[in-house]
Amino acid sequence: MNINLKKSISVLFIFLVIMFISSFAYAAIGLIDKMEGEVSFRDKDNIPYKSAAKGAKLDVNNWIKTGATGWAVLLFNDGTKMTLANNTEFKVASYQVKKTKKEAQFDLFNGKLRAMVTKMPGGKVDYKVKSPTAVAGIRGTEFMMMTEGKANVLFGEEGKVAVSGEKTPTKALTPDTMVQNTRSDTPTNAVKVEPNSPLLQAKKDFEAITSDTPPADWEKSKNLPNIVARWNLNYGHYLADAGKYDEAMSVFQIALDLTNIPEIRADARLERATVYSRFLNNTEAALSEYLIVIEQYPSLPERESALYYVGMLLSDLGQNDRSKARLQQYLDEYPTGKFRGNVETILNQLGK
Repeated sequence: MNINLKKSISVLFIFLVIMFISSFAYAAIGLIDKMEGEVSFRDKDNIPYKSAAKGAKLDVNNWIKTGATGWAVLLFNDGTKMTLANNTEFKVASYQVKKTKKEAQFDLFNGKLRAMVTKMPGGKVDYKVKSPTAVAGIRGTEFMMMTEGKANVLFGEEGKVAVSGEKTPTKALTPDTMVQNTRSDTPTNAVKVEPNSPLLQAKKDFEAITSDTPPADWEKSKNLPNIVARWNLNYGHYLADAGKYDEAMSVFQIALDLTNIPEIRADARLERATVYSRFLNNTEAALSEYLIVIEQYPSLPERESALYYVGMLLSDLGQNDRSKARLQQYLDEYPTGKFRGNVETILNQLGK
């Protein structure tokens, strides 16, 4: 074999090796296994979305977004599966699988997903699902996560998940429990999902919208944050009665951040005001919560209670003129109100 032929073969061999390594390095890491409804896709940050297609390849920095009736199942090369419910925006931030370790980060900007992360026998798994205000660290497990505004709610299905806020201690999410947080705060302690409870209904609804087939309608998805928010009102009240004031305040804040329903938000404000005034000796903060209810919810029954308690707190602070003005406002607006007797007594004492 002459020298030129040997050189040509060597060059060709090197070229083929480079091509093989390049194709391996840039191979897709997964695909859109199933989808229905409006599902959009983009290759990287800050470019327009385009319509997704079933079977489309996935790689690092890819984004997937589902619409009001959109649903998608993402299948990754290691067998990990992510099911995205409607109104969800999701990014593959990183993904790397080696012989003895695999690590990845998936960003959930808003919406609902179910993650089924496969274990690695004899190896280490370091997967994360990260929202703007929470991180779920995964070693190989199944769980569900909802990010609604600044709030996050997670339900355990199998295995164990370490949930944290931004630079906070972690809380363990285990099967049939729920952990939540908001505004990057330390998550609440895990709560057992009890039979015949609203929390169990929320978990079942979550399972329905992230199952292997899309639901017939998305009403359960729409109501899910509100169910958890309402449950939080009772749970926060229980925590306050148990002397766990900081956790109670966090739970009431989560309720506020989960829902736009005026009645739930007004009740959460009243509950926060009660904890501030009765247990935390913070009258100014309590007044602030009551005034929000008075100003923002003029047609709700919660406004009557807020107006009464503002008058009472001002009296306790010795601000008699302001107290009399608010209590007289109460009588003018609620002449047959439930606090009328108390209001008239206080006004007489203040020199009506």
